[in-house]
Amino acid sequence: MERLPLRAGSAGERARQRAEQRVLAQQPRDLGLALRAAREAVERSRRYGDPRDLGTAQAWLQPWWNDPAAPPAARLLKATVLQARHDFDPALEELDRLLRERGLPAALQAQAELTRAGVLQVRGRWHEAREGCQRLAAPPLSLSYGHACLAELDSLQGKDAEATQRLAALDRAPGAPHAWIALLRAELAERQGLATAGALYARALQLDDDLYVRAGYADWLLDAGRPKEAAAIVRAGQPESLDQIPDALLLRLAIAWTRSGDPQAGRAATEMQQRFDAAALRGDTSHARERGRFALDVRGDAATALEEALTNWAQQREPADAVLLVRAARAAKQPDAEEPVRRFVRERSMQDRRLEKRP
Repeated sequence: MERLPLRAGSAGERARQRAEQRVLAQQPRDLGLALRAAREAVERSRRYGDPRDLGTAQAWLQPWWNDPAAPPAARLLKATVLQARHDFDPALEELDRLLRERGLPAALQAQAELTRAGVLQVRGRWHEAREGCQRLAAPPLSLSYGHACLAELDSLQGKDAEATQRLAALDRAPGAPHAWIALLRAELAERQGLATAGALYARALQLDDDLYVRAGYADWLLDAGRPKEAAAIVRAGQPESLDQIPDALLLRLAIAWTRSGDPQAGRAATEMQQRFDAAALRGDTSHARERGRFALDVRGDAATALEEALTNWAQQREPADAVLLVRAARAAKQPDAEEPVRRFVRERSMQDRRLEKRP
């Protein structure tokens, strides 16, 4: 029997979750309760990076999970859970079916379009993602999320000056998603190789202490050769015990401690390896990007890193995925392995200064 670590949280939160579990057993088909509890579980998974919360969300949605005629809100949440698990194709199928329906409420349509555009962007299908962003930006939705999404796609394809101006203008607009825009501006500055990325990441983190933002800020610090600061960013607000730190942050901590020669590096590496091993026993084959980074930056195993990076590239084609594959290919002294990224860069006119760096 595997003993899973207890995630940090207030006693009140844990009591509430136990109460919800009792209610789930008593009222498994209460749609309003199920939707609310599933949304909260998805939010917890984003905050803590714990895949068990995605399982909780699915448990709440189980009566409607395989029902093609389920209420739209339940199907949107199902697609969100699938996307978070990196089950991208089933998530897109669910979102496509949902968006073909007539009379879909505007709020659900907007969230479905935004989620779909995000998945398509991860998959490297930028043209299709742009079409969804345009629908979000155009009437009747006319959402700033759509304009920000279009600016991000422009920035990925070398229209840096235009994207920078558009994001800055959006950031000044009242009611805009300022935390998300701050993150997009930070990522754009990072791809441009600008030192201003650090301040932008700090602002994004101040606006929303999100797991993804904290990991991105740590990555920028690591790339800038500042591992001690990266470790400090990771540790801020996290439990002392390593087994309670989310996977994404523990990986960055292991890298930062390895690079800075911290004596705790071995302990963090062991904990991270145990989590990868446990995921493999569960049949979880996702998160090849994280396994590749661990092999390259902690274990120094370039061959394994390249294998994982190639596996990851078949599923995800974000800038970070491209950077990993190029770094791993160069570390393994296999320049031909870079070709999938180089072809993608040529076909999409992708711009990212990090692709020119040495490993």
